[in-house]
Amino acid sequence: MSEEQKIKYTWSYSSLDLYKQCPHKYYRLRVKKDVVDPESDQKNYGTEFHTAAEEFIRDGKSLPQRFEFTRELLELLRKRTGQHLCENKLGLTRSLEPCSFFSKDVWWRGIVDLITLQDDRAFVVDYKTGRTSKYADTKQLEIMSLAVFKHYPQVKKIKAGLLFVIANDFVKADYDVKDSGIYWQNWITDTNRLEKSIELNVWNPRPNFTCKGWCPVKDCAHNGKGYYK
Repeated sequence: MSEEQKIKYTWSYSSLDLYKQCPHKYYRLRVKKDVVDPESDQKNYGTEFHTAAEEFIRDGKSLPQRFEFTRELLELLRKRTGQHLCENKLGLTRSLEPCSFFSKDVWWRGIVDLITLQDDRAFVVDYKTGRTSKYADTKQLEIMSLAVFKHYPQVKKIKAGLLFVIANDFVKADYDVKDSGIYWQNWITDTNRLEKSIELNVWNPRPNFTCKGWCPVKDCAHNGKGYYK
């Protein structure tokens, strides 16, 4: 398939993760859009915290009382030497070139909660408001770091982490620009699968743990059928 023939689509860590979890769920929520994932108190809490952390680190604004318990953690991030970039919107083209978040050529989109640039090093943080870090997935840090390497070519090494503010845990991962080709292999494989589903318009359901009671696609044959590994 030539560059001109390739299917136009965009993806993010969360959308690709949704597709891998269940192609049919992805189709209903992101393509056909006849099902909406309902808002939840947990999701709203996370959105509000991200805004509060951004304003605290970037502008020095006081934290709302309900987030005051995170002050010590956020102070450590704010005091770290370097240039702080909060809620940094990044994009990549299909040829893995940096572009703006809303570029007509954007292929991947991501928002990095905090980047601290330190000459040829960077510190990347993603905030999590879940109550446990037990199921932490550092793949999100990997794709963010790959994008940072592209947008800030002076950066050669990245220390990254998922900051679980309620669980008071920091799940770390380190990345080196010289290993970027290895990191990209799995992402390209997964996006090729997504592209094939788009091309063939085939979105088979994949039973998974959300079937038990958390999937909004209520008319799926697997909905409510129990736990699937």
